[in-house]
Amino acid sequence: MRKTRRRRNKAVTVRMNDEEYAELQVKVDESGLTQQAYIISAVRGATIIPSDEIAVLKDISKTFAELEKQLRGLATNVNQMAHVANGLGILPAENDLKRLSVQLGNYRKDSEQIWQSIRSSINQQKATGR
Repeated sequence: MRKTRRRRNKAVTVRMNDEEYAELQVKVDESGLTQQAYIISAVRGATIIPSDEIAVLKDISKTFAELEKQLRGLATNVNQMAHVANGLGILPAENDLKRLSVQLGNYRKDSEQIWQSIRSSINQQKATGR
């Protein structure tokens, strides 16, 4: 029979008093991670976010995803209106619509960066033991 090698082949024993152990357990419970994942994350210097905050970040991420979808549709509509205005020879309206389209595009880029940052934070937490 062939033995499989563990990725983590080192065991560490740590002694704590009752108060230290209780504090560790509270932090592990708040994080939603396993005790092992929590300790390894702490050793690596990761920011450990409580699981309820992760849930809030996930909700925010979904909100930004929906906002992104709506902005994309709005920008498409504005573009279509600009083309119609141009075809009818209404230049002031076209300029206004183009300006609005640029502003929406900038807003979309900003919201996309925020959304990606939130998703990155969530994925980092998942990678540490979720």
